[in-house]
Amino acid sequence: MAYESLQEFVETLKQRGELKVIDEPVSPRLEIAEICDRVVKSGGPALLFTHVTRPDGGRYGIPVLINTFGSERRMELSLQVERLDDLATEIASFLDPEIPDTLMGKIQMLPKVARLSALQPRSVSRAACHELIETKAPTLADLPIITCWPMDAGPYITLPVVFTRHPELGTRNVGTYRLQVFDDRTLGMHWQLHKGGAEHFRAAVKRGERMPVAICLGTDPSIIYAATAPLPPEIDELMLAGFIRKKSVEMVRCATIEMEVPASSEIVLEGYVDPSESRTEGPFGDHTGFYSLADEYPVFHLTAVTRRREPIYPTIIVGRPPMEDAWLGLATERIFLPLVRKVLPEVVDMWLPPEGIFHNLAILKIDKRYPGHGRKVIHAVWGLGQLMFTKVVVVVDSDCDIRNPAELVWRVGTHIDARRDIVVSEGPLDVLDFAGSAPAYGGKLGIDATRKMKEEGFTGVWPPIITMDPGVVRKVDALWPRLGLGPAVGRRG
Repeated sequence: MAYESLQEFVETLKQRGELKVIDEPVSPRLEIAEICDRVVKSGGPALLFTHVTRPDGGRYGIPVLINTFGSERRMELSLQVERLDDLATEIASFLDPEIPDTLMGKIQMLPKVARLSALQPRSVSRAACHELIETKAPTLADLPIITCWPMDAGPYITLPVVFTRHPELGTRNVGTYRLQVFDDRTLGMHWQLHKGGAEHFRAAVKRGERMPVAICLGTDPSIIYAATAPLPPEIDELMLAGFIRKKSVEMVRCATIEMEVPASSEIVLEGYVDPSESRTEGPFGDHTGFYSLADEYPVFHLTAVTRRREPIYPTIIVGRPPMEDAWLGLATERIFLPLVRKVLPEVVDMWLPPEGIFHNLAILKIDKRYPGHGRKVIHAVWGLGQLMFTKVVVVVDSDCDIRNPAELVWRVGTHIDARRDIVVSEGPLDVLDFAGSAPAYGGKLGIDATRKMKEEGFTGVWPPIITMDPGVVRKVDALWPRLGLGPAVGRRG
């Protein structure tokens, strides 16, 4: 059954031994981040801090939840699957359905269409997020917003679900963008150049109109994930959330703006951005492991705070990987692999190492069939959705274990001729990339580490991989326990 709220998911984590409740007094300034950083890197549980101290020595009345998605198992629990790959094929058919060309095929597809229609978000009149409504003097001061790193420009809301609508088309976007606290009524809205919220804002700038924005803090986990997913512009993130949870998302009208938000939200910040106003936002300790530099971004003005009577405040810290966002990235890698295969069927597997900051390094193993196949895949990756940001693409043969760094480095080190197998190009980069030759633009590197064919300029003899005789391997396997040499390690084959 679908989680009805973040709190229901928290109860599941408690029951599964995946949550640690911390009652010790801790400060939201740096202390929660330091505790969480240690727990994330040791593979520890989700954390719920119940005694978060105010600057004046008092206590916030709202607990802080962090490291919620910080393991593969919790990521699977959040999406209610045994394995992330189990969800991948289903979502691929949802995002890119094959339309049959026969009458019978169309008739057979009707149940699927009906199911998708049933997953459309639906409006309700009563909502948990409206148990308390403050419109006269809304303030951010009562929220335990954390400061993550010493050089951050201030406290940051780091796990928001941000709702906008295109001012002309009326289409909805749901995204996750960091929000710097300027004061009790304003936030820095860090939606990056290529994101849906920024596209909506550019349309508002052209019209010279204020744009309403709703910020949800704490939704059911399928919505949180959907807000981070690299969806095509025409796909509603709430439809993806409904597809994951197998139940439509209930939405309620905001109190002060023309917007709907998930009714089960813990806390909702209502407000607007003015196209004529910007302010310096940053620096911020980002998922690159470095501080992102200060720049000008729109300003969010608070018009209302609505919430549950006893809400949970969810947050996340990013920084030098691996961090909690590595597991959200893993989910995207596994779930969207079938979509990559629809465009590139030769791709056997893909790995986006967390240390490669997701969009900086992509490793693909392919079923190579013809000369230049590796180069074809390299160029295709740079034209494929948000994979366009990838700075380094490495392509290897299908018999390489790409998640084994030792084998991967061995293959790359032995399979390339730098003059022949390196592709240098240029194109768009992520806005947070600080090494590019220009903002959001720079060079890219492709490495074709597949076995080479004579048509690719290889004139020698490609040698076979060293492997042991299978009969000898079986004999030594049987003999090994009697040799007293401890556990057997090393390559087999």
